[in-house]
Amino acid sequence: MSLVGEERKREILDIINDAGKVQTNDLVKRFGVSSETIRRYLEELESENRLKRVYGGAVKMTLVFEELSHLKREVLRVDEKKRIGRAAAALVEDFDVIVIDDGSTTLQMIPYLLYKKNLTIITNSISGLNMILDYQNKEMFSGDVFFIGGKIDSRHYRISGSLAEKFMDNFYVNKAFLSIDGISLEQGITNFDANRALLVQKMMQKSEQSIVLTDSTKFGVNRMYKIADLGTVHTVVSEEASPEHWAEILEKHQVNWIVAE
Repeated sequence: MSLVGEERKREILDIINDAGKVQTNDLVKRFGVSSETIRRYLEELESENRLKRVYGGAVKMTLVFEELSHLKREVLRVDEKKRIGRAAAALVEDFDVIVIDDGSTTLQMIPYLLYKKNLTIITNSISGLNMILDYQNKEMFSGDVFFIGGKIDSRHYRISGSLAEKFMDNFYVNKAFLSIDGISLEQGITNFDANRALLVQKMMQKSEQSIVLTDSTKFGVNRMYKIADLGTVHTVVSEEASPEHWAEILEKHQVNWIVAE
């Protein structure tokens, strides 16, 4: 590796340390080199355990091996999450019964549900519940709300565990809106936390439609706990189109992919 190459690699690490991620296209423009050169830099840095390559770029190692706290997740890729949340909310119809899980992306749906009529919302998100109650108290939301009971995870502001799974047995819903930590052809949709993965599985079982909300940094990424195969998902909502080589599998299983504008 040339001196220039080493300097570029150090600069890539500086960007990742500050922003938590880098995009290949941005690095191509920044350094004026080919995408193949950037790919080689990222491969070398990954081999040194300095970063983790993902679809379209790379992320900081801490973003791969452990789940960030709720407060840290809330401020990551906010603009993308708002677009995804708005597009997902457009799938909700008057009189729907829906589940909204605890993800920072699914929470972005809530402000766009205020003018839906006669909704019933079920959630395990403490932040989501507080947001909905605030809108109710301001008479901006008039639907029914059910809070899933169970073990409290204070770091992630959510409820999970066996009691939460039993709670979901009492419902059958039209649509379940779900956040994930990884999505790939090989492992499907995956998650950092075993208890959360089990609860999301239950939400999918008790729903007519399972709708996954994910930003593109999770494409091609596998986490420790599998939730379900990609073919069992009804709809994926993201700010980017699916990778081209996924098209055949998505079409085979009739998975609808929505690009949030």
